[in-house]
Amino acid sequence: MPTTPATAANSSSNGTTEAIMLELVDENGTTIGTAEKLAAHQPPGQLHRAFSVFLFDEQGRLLLQRRALGKYHSPGVWSNTCCGHPYPGEAPFAAAARRTYEELGVSPSLLAEAGTVRYNHPDPASGLVEQEFNHLFVGMAQDQLHPDPEEVGETAFVTADELTEQHARAPFSAWFMTVLDAARPAIKELTGPAAGW
Repeated sequence: MPTTPATAANSSSNGTTEAIMLELVDENGTTIGTAEKLAAHQPPGQLHRAFSVFLFDEQGRLLLQRRALGKYHSPGVWSNTCCGHPYPGEAPFAAAARRTYEELGVSPSLLAEAGTVRYNHPDPASGLVEQEFNHLFVGMAQDQLHPDPEEVGETAFVTADELTEQHARAPFSAWFMTVLDAARPAIKELTGPAAGW
């Protein structure tokens, strides 16, 4: 993946783990500061910038990922293709493409903005809070996946009907339905009426 000023500034060159910083925003999505990632998710949560990606195959099926069991936030639950946080100063579009490649080993095709959504979702299992101003993106996954096992436990392509069945029986992230519903207009435009989204 190409290096941008934001990714270069947030990469450790000596192999040490540095604090991951997030962009704090106001209710309009205007940057007002930064906070360490875990601190921003401690109750009651600090409103911060995030992104969510929804990728589809040629048949209009949504790529889901089950988050790796080693993740400190929402481990082992199903969620959308990829989600995360831009580095301070990093464009959400660039962050979405970067993290999709880092987590799934695939570069999205036809990636397009699909609006924003603001939510407040406590996670009862972890005690953490998602106070997010979330930038939504939809696109295509047209290459072979190569998931990073430290990030992704499992992947699945599902139709709209299969998602309904899976959502009823398996645990999903607290934010999943909120971001899916907000992205539906763009999803329908990308996949067409026959896909059923």
